[in-house]
Amino acid sequence: MTKLLLRALAGETLPVPPIWMMRQAGRYLPEYRATRAEAGDFLKLCYNPELAAEVTLQPIRRYGFDAAILFADILLVPQALGADLWFVTGEGPRLSTVTTQADFDVLKPASMIHDTLGPVYETVRILSRELPAETTLIGFAGAPWTVATYMIAGRGTPDQGPAHALKDENRPLFEALLERITEATIDYLSMQVEAGAEVVKLFDSWAGSLKGEDFNAYALEPAKRIIAELKARHPGLPVIAFPREAGEGYIGFARATGADCVAIDNSVSPKWAAEHVQVDGCVQGNLDPKHMVTGGEALVRATREVVEAFRNGPHIFNLGHGITPDADPENVQLMIDTVRGA
Repeated sequence: MTKLLLRALAGETLPVPPIWMMRQAGRYLPEYRATRAEAGDFLKLCYNPELAAEVTLQPIRRYGFDAAILFADILLVPQALGADLWFVTGEGPRLSTVTTQADFDVLKPASMIHDTLGPVYETVRILSRELPAETTLIGFAGAPWTVATYMIAGRGTPDQGPAHALKDENRPLFEALLERITEATIDYLSMQVEAGAEVVKLFDSWAGSLKGEDFNAYALEPAKRIIAELKARHPGLPVIAFPREAGEGYIGFARATGADCVAIDNSVSPKWAAEHVQVDGCVQGNLDPKHMVTGGEALVRATREVVEAFRNGPHIFNLGHGITPDADPENVQLMIDTVRGA
């Protein structure tokens, strides 16, 4: 096994950590903006295999990252289940809502998602052929809780209030929706692996709003089930879990779920994560994305702090969340050069 990312995921401590960035194919790159304009809109880009592969490859050509992550969106799964999905310029996604049994009853079974998602699998096949030999291909999906928050509210919300309300007021309906998303996520990720993904990542962007037993029931347990099923179907498949803003919930998460790596956000310090999370294996993270905007000596210093904190165990260098559209591409190169000691 020569790919650096796969070696880190297997538990190897490397002299220089492999690097990639969440949202590395994105609006901060002029070449991405040009390709998105060519596609017409965001969803057309997601469902055009040639163009989706092209924007996935752009940051690899520019920066030589150790991994490429499939260009898609976590809300393609709700759309494949029958939800209406559209994007409002400057505001983000909108979906038809699932708040009643009648709303739930019109959703498709998980087995029927693949006609809609076929173009995504074709994107993975293109990438598995075209990526450099040393670059690992990562597939991904949203975790059930996070996807459910969008399906219930019909949009992103600051506190995931509508999803919490449904959970508290109609637990059977809430759990049925989570079950449907979980089944679809397993099948979706499995098809990505069959198409050529070498690693998969589970994004639970709103895990931090789940507390106590709710965190265990609706963040930890679905991740455990998805990972177990994927590893049963695809022995040896590495899985990265990202329960963002889990705080103390990061501790033991890899052990409890079977994840090979836990990605951490930048609300926890690298030093703390090395002491409490890396003891169980590979950690991914966790430079504050603001440094991709501001750059300078503060970027160099913070990058070195992350590398230094995790140097005694398996580590994948990444941001604590996705790179933002206002980031400077030159700062990305500075980060990479700092990590690699140039």
